[in-house]
Amino acid sequence: MISSLTARPAATRRAVASTRRGIFPPTTTTTTTVHHPHHRTFAAAIDVEHGRGQWKTYGNVETYKPGRFQIKTFNKISPVGLDRFSRDDYQVVNDDVEAGNAHAILLRSHKLQEAEIPHTTRAIARCGAGTNNINVARMTELGIPVFNTPGANANAVMELVICGLFLGSRRVVDGINHMKQLGEQGLARERVEKDKSMFGGREIKGKTLAVIGLGHIGSITAQTAHNLGMELKGYDPGLSVQSALKLPQKMQLEDSIAAAVAGADYISINIPYIKGEGGTHGIIGAPVMEHFKSDAVLLNFARGELVDSEALHDFLNRNDGARYVSDFPDDVVWDHPNSILLPHLGASTEEAEDAAASMAVDTIRDFLETGTIRNSVNFPATSLADRPGGTVRFTVVNSNVPGVLAKITDAFAHEKLNIVQQINQSRGDIAYNVLDIGTDSLHDDVPSFKAVQERITMLEGVLSSRIIYGLPGTGYARNLEGEYFV
Repeated sequence: MISSLTARPAATRRAVASTRRGIFPPTTTTTTTVHHPHHRTFAAAIDVEHGRGQWKTYGNVETYKPGRFQIKTFNKISPVGLDRFSRDDYQVVNDDVEAGNAHAILLRSHKLQEAEIPHTTRAIARCGAGTNNINVARMTELGIPVFNTPGANANAVMELVICGLFLGSRRVVDGINHMKQLGEQGLARERVEKDKSMFGGREIKGKTLAVIGLGHIGSITAQTAHNLGMELKGYDPGLSVQSALKLPQKMQLEDSIAAAVAGADYISINIPYIKGEGGTHGIIGAPVMEHFKSDAVLLNFARGELVDSEALHDFLNRNDGARYVSDFPDDVVWDHPNSILLPHLGASTEEAEDAAASMAVDTIRDFLETGTIRNSVNFPATSLADRPGGTVRFTVVNSNVPGVLAKITDAFAHEKLNIVQQINQSRGDIAYNVLDIGTDSLHDDVPSFKAVQERITMLEGVLSSRIIYGLPGTGYARNLEGEYFV
């Protein structure tokens, strides 16, 4: 979305110039030519409010560049992904610099605190699948969508799972440590053949792998194991059609975890960690381990908390041939001779970090530029067709309660604004609306969205609204406990 400053009236150019000095004008009338690939090109003048009262100088005016979306990053984000932000429309601020006007936040493992989220923040994206470092429930209350990047690191994790499968089949790690000890003693050449019997193992071809969780990682793990000649069993109560199509045809699907692990030589856990009642904390515990073979190898590259450590310790003690391989720490079995614990390496490849950052950036751009929601962990997937010419896109986030949508549409009718197309989606306690508002009926008048945006934003149940048109970063309003933030 590229704004044409030269096309604006002199008063507007002065207002924009004032903004660049760090003073937010209370009103911006914008004549904009839109060249975004999702939009039809047209020129129109609209009246949008941006900054009022105490919000005029909100945030850090030293680092804020009006006319661009400001993106705050935490952790080291792949430059391959960040380069997907247009320099004309986006300003990326790293975690060493204050970003009091951030429109979106991009992070990896940083544990995000609410105090680090400005009122201007429209969205948060994590470069990875898990979002445990973000208070998703609180973000939902605030009306902020949280995005992740499912599948971006799937290949990297799968390769480590397969590595763990081999490590659990042969005592490779023990053999490496033994050879280092012999080397220190100068006995490596003398003992290299004699001591190999200490580290015997088995081949994986023809063995059975049980895959618990058949999403992005589980499905490609199953396919790779199939290509290595393994038999397959699996369990996933929420198996999607997309993932099912990736599974080998001969894979045996079971109706419970216990049934899947029974008789399996190897067990790979690929499910999300969910706290609380009905969650997955300790889901691989004694009742499930009762169905393990005595020499089963448990592979956990999902989350450490999925496994009951005490039950695992007892199982390993009872069965000398059993193994546990994971890239998560465990305070109980960390020094057990039959456990192999690695650093958390699952997604730590250059390719995975590039893919995750690229997916996160594309998701943020789609949301900020078109209002589209995909890969959100708390908002409903929402996509409205390309905005027709002569329309302005308007989005509303509200609590999912009866009657709010009717009040929103009534507000547009009150201002004699026509809704050309719209979509309303809900997920749990949140609802999200995208509406394209026509301006052709107003003829030579400059349509004002100031009144309708305030009217809608201050409706009971509404959390925020956005006008996606004109200067990037403008047109956002929130209902902050009855106070109008614009």
